[in-house]
Amino acid sequence: MKIILSADVAGQGKKGDLLTVSDGYARNFLFPRKLAFEATPEAIADYKRREKAKADKLASDKEKAQELSRRLKDAKITVEAKCGAGGRLFGSVTNVEVADVFNKAYKTKIDRHDIQIDPVKQCGTYTAKLKLGYGVSAEVTVEVTALG
Repeated sequence: MKIILSADVAGQGKKGDLLTVSDGYARNFLFPRKLAFEATPEAIADYKRREKAKADKLASDKEKAQELSRRLKDAKITVEAKCGAGGRLFGSVTNVEVADVFNKAYKTKIDRHDIQIDPVKQCGTYTAKLKLGYGVSAEVTVEVTALG
């Protein structure tokens, strides 16, 4: 019997999945607990429409990430920090500070967890890797300068 899950079922699938299960399992377990409903032709058509919409949204989001990656190809941001003698920083520049400066400069919403940068303890130029999602990433030049 073909069914569509209306809730996550351990060992079977996630909500919205189209499955083929035995008639007894569907009638005696899934239907009484309202974990699934029968896959009628209308329900299957609706399932296919939702899957196509989900795939279209995924493709659109991936294209947006790739466009942002192309836009950031030669991006360069400047982070100002307190420096001591010889360009040594008081503390370090973290991915949180890089994310704040980057989001203000490029009007984006990159999370601090999506920025990978080696520890910055001196003034200079560094490369940060931005994970934009969907397997797309971009490299950005981060210049750390003395405050003032």
